[in-house]
Amino acid sequence: MEGMSLPEESGPVENLPVVAPQLRALRRRAALTLEAAARAAGLSPAHLSRLETGQRQPSLPMLLGLARIYSTTVSELLGETVADRDAVVRAADMEPTAAGGWSYWQAGASGRGMQALRVHVPYGAQGDIVRVHPGEEWLYVLKGRLRLRLGDTAHVLAPGDSAHFDSLTPHRLAADGRDGTDLLFVHTLLQSPTAALCLGPNPGVTP
Repeated sequence: MEGMSLPEESGPVENLPVVAPQLRALRRRAALTLEAAARAAGLSPAHLSRLETGQRQPSLPMLLGLARIYSTTVSELLGETVADRDAVVRAADMEPTAAGGWSYWQAGASGRGMQALRVHVPYGAQGDIVRVHPGEEWLYVLKGRLRLRLGDTAHVLAPGDSAHFDSLTPHRLAADGRDGTDLLFVHTLLQSPTAALCLGPNPGVTP
């Protein structure tokens, strides 16, 4: 999770009826045309339009990318709300969401400048997708082994290992074993001057 390439045919997020109107509403709030938002997300305008009309459902990487572009969180894209921004999130309140083979749990309140997730990356899921976007990412391996490529350098992280990097560095994540990998994952959602370069001019909002 703009100047990154997102897969248009990744597995969908299941049972999310509020996603389509929420995607359109948040794009309008960000004052982006369909074309500008699609270009920033590495999608075609037609594909983003299908997401906004409910003809397609987004994968988790798509949600992460669109959340960054719209300066929001995956929770808000999903229509979830946290009434009072509680500082503590109880394990019993963390509901899993499946997307593109990945599973993730919200580990922080929405509406913050960064987003925390607990993520399970299954073996072979989207390991060939390279992402580039403004911001920073931090991850910590809880279980299994993670293959992390940063630029031209490949790393294998074991449980207890962590990584903290600039998201403008081309990066790729993949599980290094058939049992998958469990991570703690934090990424920033704050605006960056680079984001304007990715988005280009803003001629208005499509209806």
